[in-house]
Amino acid sequence: MSKPANHGKSWTPTDNRQLRQLAGQNTPTRVIGLKMDRTAEAVQSHASEIGVSLKPTNQAPYGKQGK
Repeated sequence: MSKPANHGKSWTPTDNRQLRQLAGQNTPTRVIGLKMDRTAEAVQSHASEIGVSLKPTNQAPYGKQGK
């Protein structure tokens, strides 16, 4: 597998804004990585560093189903 185009590059303020926006839209981590030309691991690591949650916000808790 080849490395993403942004492999090893610093995250810019624009990248941070895009990450926050995509995370706010409940975009899966892997899809964020594809859109930003970064690995899912890099996205997850950087999101943690800047305090962005990648957990989906619109899903029922495990074991609970909506009516």
